[in-house]
Amino acid sequence: MSPKHQNRVNSITLSDWSIKQLPGLSEEEKTLLENCGILTTKGLIEQGKTQQSKLALANKLQVHLQYVNKWVALADLARIPSIGLQYCGLLLHAGVASVAQLANIPPHRLHKQILRLQVATMQRRDLCPPVEQVQIWVQQAQTVRN
Repeated sequence: MSPKHQNRVNSITLSDWSIKQLPGLSEEEKTLLENCGILTTKGLIEQGKTQQSKLALANKLQVHLQYVNKWVALADLARIPSIGLQYCGLLLHAGVASVAQLANIPPHRLHKQILRLQVATMQRRDLCPPVEQVQIWVQQAQTVRN
């Protein structure tokens, strides 16, 4: 699937996905966001820039703040091209909640975290992305952050 919209930042094209494509949201949650005029991941990131704006959005949607925090984190991570919709949930479950945080993690340490997660939850080492892929994620996050 290709991103709906894209923005260029320091030679990286950031992805902007339809809210319908964002993993980790129920159909009801996607509908709630769309009814609030949030149709893309970029729109969700813009609506959730600060803790105060996230709280306002949670109140408007009548959901717990933790859900809005999760959705914004997924949208933030998904904008990195090498992560996209395929790996944003994996990174969030591995403890990475933002592009800024990702930019500061040593790739080998993050790879170990992901490997531990894959083994603990699925007993599968083979599903872990290679360390080279993790290095690309971190490099692209550093480019976006700068």
